[in-house]
Amino acid sequence: MVKDPGFRLYLITDRKQFVSEGMLMTAVEEALKGGAKAVQLREKDLCIRDLLALAYNMRALTGQYAAQLFINDRVDVALAVGADGVHLGQSGIPAYAARKAAGKKLKIGVSTHGVEEAESAEKDGADFITLGPVYETPSKKQYGAPLGTGIFDKIRSRISIPAFAIGGI
Repeated sequence: MVKDPGFRLYLITDRKQFVSEGMLMTAVEEALKGGAKAVQLREKDLCIRDLLALAYNMRALTGQYAAQLFINDRVDVALAVGADGVHLGQSGIPAYAARKAAGKKLKIGVSTHGVEEAESAEKDGADFITLGPVYETPSKKQYGAPLGTGIFDKIRSRISIPAFAIGGI
């Protein structure tokens, strides 16, 4: 049985879509007002000080809406700001190492691109995965052809943690 993570929609940030950080915060707040219950702060190019400042602001905002906050790839930042979790890519720290560092303080999500990576993420201690790209999207071309939605039937039969579709959604 799949454990309910407490959200059904997983919002991932990209501040480059906006003119300013303030606009990013406004967009995230609108999503939270609309019912989003989880936000992943995914700003890979920020220096640690800027990421930390943005993460504190995002934690305050998500806290106002009782939404969960996940920090992309940075267990240290997630712990420092009191985030609910961390989301890990395939080229970063593995889930088992994040679990060792954070214990039960953080939920752990892992980006996956196929059945084997999904199984590995679960085995390594992930609480949920993102799986994609499901549809065509310029940002995920390096992962090959879109997986389509049919892969979720196969995934559900192979892992017991939640899987969220990503890519071209």
